[in-house]
Amino acid sequence: MVSAEADAHARAVLAKATRENFPVAPGFLPRQWREDLMSVYGYARLVDDIGDGDLAPGGRDAQYLGLDPDWGSDQPAGRLAMLDAFEADLRRIFDSGTAGPRHPLLRALAPTVRRRDLTPEPFLALIEANRQDQKIRRYADHAELLAYCELSANPVGHLVLAITGTATPERIRYSDDVCSGLQIVEHLQDVAEDLRRDRIYLPAEDMARFHVTEEDLGAPTAGASVRALVAAEAERARALLSSGDPLVAGVHGRLKLLLAGFTGGGRAALRAIGRAGYDVLPGPPRATTRGLLREVAATLRREG
Repeated sequence: MVSAEADAHARAVLAKATRENFPVAPGFLPRQWREDLMSVYGYARLVDDIGDGDLAPGGRDAQYLGLDPDWGSDQPAGRLAMLDAFEADLRRIFDSGTAGPRHPLLRALAPTVRRRDLTPEPFLALIEANRQDQKIRRYADHAELLAYCELSANPVGHLVLAITGTATPERIRYSDDVCSGLQIVEHLQDVAEDLRRDRIYLPAEDMARFHVTEEDLGAPTAGASVRALVAAEAERARALLSSGDPLVAGVHGRLKLLLAGFTGGGRAALRAIGRAGYDVLPGPPRATTRGLLREVAATLRREG
């Protein structure tokens, strides 16, 4: 039985879906799809919040997992301990010999796992990505960044395809490109925020090529070299989104609209970054709802 307090806590995490670049579980989808997509979103959002030390105050999440409320969210060691506890709670979903998970968002995830016969691997990869965030704060080149995306973003696409019953090896390959592209877009929007956490997801090789230093990224606004670097990384993200276009072309009905929303959301965010002159340092450029709909419609026309 979920208490009113636990339910409110879970809803606060799920409410963050409105901040994403794409619609997480739009209303045109079947109700069961929406519920399952939101349960997966709640899981992914909470894992990221643990890794970023961005949980609600009061230590409620730590208490759900049997940890001291003062678990040290401001230190990598404390976040790693929380991720370990969260993984242990996740595994209770897949272990029929236990009483089930303690955290309300994991309790909400359990029916989805059973209904869709999901495996633990995508969920574990998302935890591992956040462990990596505590240990690795710079990336040498684009290949290293894509390897990070294999943990931090691509598993979400695998889960979407599994929930909708449309996973094939080919679709998974296209989905990986789309998810990696979306992750890079988010990194570009959050350059300043990530730097405050002492993380840089712009490849060091590219920073050197454009003569961009870490000090340049800490400026209030971007100079010409930073703008040129962001523009180049935006083109890489756009190419990844485009290479995933066959994913949209290969499905029909409401799933086609959902997947077009993902790629269209990424493209709309890139357009917003371009409108800002590739100056992402004052804050994350965000697409408008109108801009999102325009890009979704363009995707559907292209793939129709």
